[in-house]
Amino acid sequence: MILVSGATGGIGGDVCRLLKEAGTPFRALCRKQEQVESLATKSIDAVRGDFDRPETLAAAMQGIDTMFLITPPTQQQVAQETAAIDAAKAAGVGRIVKISASDGNVRSPVPWARAHALIDHHLRASGIGWTILKPTAFMQNFLWFKDPIARGFLPQVAGKGSVSWVDTRDIARVAAAVLTQDRHEGATYFLTGPETLDMKEAAARLSKVLGHKVRYLDLPSPLFRGLLRLTGNSRWMAKGLVVQFADVVAGHHDIDPTFEIERLTGKPPHDFTDFLLHHRAQFSDSRPA
Repeated sequence: MILVSGATGGIGGDVCRLLKEAGTPFRALCRKQEQVESLATKSIDAVRGDFDRPETLAAAMQGIDTMFLITPPTQQQVAQETAAIDAAKAAGVGRIVKISASDGNVRSPVPWARAHALIDHHLRASGIGWTILKPTAFMQNFLWFKDPIARGFLPQVAGKGSVSWVDTRDIARVAAAVLTQDRHEGATYFLTGPETLDMKEAAARLSKVLGHKVRYLDLPSPLFRGLLRLTGNSRWMAKGLVVQFADVVAGHHDIDPTFEIERLTGKPPHDFTDFLLHHRAQFSDSRPA
C-alpha cells in the first residue's frame, strides 16, 4: 500500500489520480477532516495526519509499504519532513519517494534549497529505502504572474539566465512510476523540461500563445519582492524567490535538460508551449476587457 502526502495539492493530487487510474492501491494523507470527506466522494481512501503533530502519523502509516513525501516550502519544512521520515521508520515503511529540489545544497542562500538538502541527508541516513526526485523550477510558477502577463508584462529578476522549466504534471508521472516499481531504491533523479528558456524567450512564447505582446521586465530586486508580496507571497517566500532568481538563475547556475522524465516514463515531458496551451484560459481570464 502506498501513502500519498500532499494529496490535495497539485503534484500529490496528480499522483493520486494516476494511481487511481492504474488501479494501484493507495491511501491519501490529509490534514483536515473535510479533505478526507471530499476525497471519499471520489472513491479515494483517505486518512487524517498532520506533519506538525507526528503523533497523528502512526495510525495513518499502518500497513504502508511505500510513502510519497512532499510538503510546500515553508519555514517548518525541515521539521515536518524529518518528523514524517522518523514516523515512517517507526511504522515499518519500507521506502520513501521524496520530492526534493535540483538546487538543494546545505549552504544555499535559497531557504527551501537548503531545507531540501538537510531533509535528503536525513532520509538517506534513516535506514529506510529511498528515491529522491529533484525537479527544477515549475512552469506552474508563471501562473503567479498571470495578471501582469495579461497586461503585456512578464516581471522577473532573472537577467539573461535560463531555466530548464518542468511541468508539475511530468513530476507526478515520474513519481507514480517510481512508486510502483522496485528498481529505484537508492536513486536520485534530476527532473527537467525538454529545453532551457531565458525570460526573453518565455515572453516570446507567451506572446505567441496568448495572441498579444508580452514583454520581459527585468526588475530591480526590491520591486520584484514587492510584486511577490502583492501576489500573496509571504515575506519569507518573497525574499527566497528573489535570491533564487537573482542569484541561481541570473548567475547561470541552473542545470541543463536531463531527459530523465522520458527515460523513466517512456513519454517526453511537456515543453513550455504545451504548458501555456493547457493553461491558456487561466492567463486569458486575467486580461483586461
